[in-house]
Amino acid sequence: MTDKNLDPKLKIPSFTDATAGKEDKEIELSLRPKKLGEFIGQRRLKDQLEVFIEAARERGEALDHILFYGPPGLGKTTLAMLLAAEMGTNIKITSGPALTRAGDLASILTSLKKGDLLFIDEIHRLNKIVEETLYSAMEDYVLDIVLGKGPSARSVRLKLQKFTIVGATTRIGLISGPMRDRFGIVQQIDFYEDKNLSEIIMRTAEYLKVKIEKEAAEEIAKRSRGTPRIANRLLKRVRDYAQINNDGLITITEAKIALEKLGVDELGLSDADRKYLEVVKREYGGGPVGVENIAAALTEDVETITDVYEPFLMKKGLVKRTPRGRVIV
Repeated sequence: MTDKNLDPKLKIPSFTDATAGKEDKEIELSLRPKKLGEFIGQRRLKDQLEVFIEAARERGEALDHILFYGPPGLGKTTLAMLLAAEMGTNIKITSGPALTRAGDLASILTSLKKGDLLFIDEIHRLNKIVEETLYSAMEDYVLDIVLGKGPSARSVRLKLQKFTIVGATTRIGLISGPMRDRFGIVQQIDFYEDKNLSEIIMRTAEYLKVKIEKEAAEEIAKRSRGTPRIANRLLKRVRDYAQINNDGLITITEAKIALEKLGVDELGLSDADRKYLEVVKREYGGGPVGVENIAAALTEDVETITDVYEPFLMKKGLVKRTPRGRVIV
């Protein structure tokens, strides 16, 4: 991490860093609920999943294939792990970019037992050949493998145990129709309400042994972009400030001062968000402007713009996507 990603006064990481550090990952793992009922927020989604789980258990069958989509940091991986826990089965976790060959997929699928879950993160980035190999596995629970090359090549069909694919994506529009149609359950995970984020922050503070006032947790929640991952990250940065300036107690005053120094305003907008809006407004007259031009002006890649910044800006009604480009509302 370079100094340009640090607040010059506090010398603490910005919450917009694309990758979480080792501490972030360890905390996320420790804080993940063990049962679906302990999962905070997403009430409607939880209610539906509870019905699907109970019905599958009563029939003694594997869950139907499930696709979760929504912005990053909302709990797609956690939900997949909870599904396996509720079904009493094992889960294997991989990602679209990691499955580069059909053989990689075959190795995983043949090791799955009845009812097991295979979680594929960033499933929209699956290799085309791997994706097509997955079709028959998802639909008929068979795997067709070609052995050898040229005239001596032969096809072998392997029978698989009935398993469940749980896919996760931030860009459902990039998933092909044939792949999307093979998921019996397609669920959107939306941004969290502030009260749910406040609960998550209080739970994280307890785990970190951080003293925090309820009003301070609510203030952090309000500025967390509706995302638990960001809420936990902001809490740790505010903790750093309180540790140096107020004996570790996070009060509402300390929270506001720290968040202001971090460049996070009352709407949850970061310096990068404001720069985005400023670029569209000043350089392109409020739009419309193509996302490639915005990405170039911000020295960010297009995927970061579309997956990280824009969903929240659109949720707040500040930006609108049109056929001609982005427009400030």
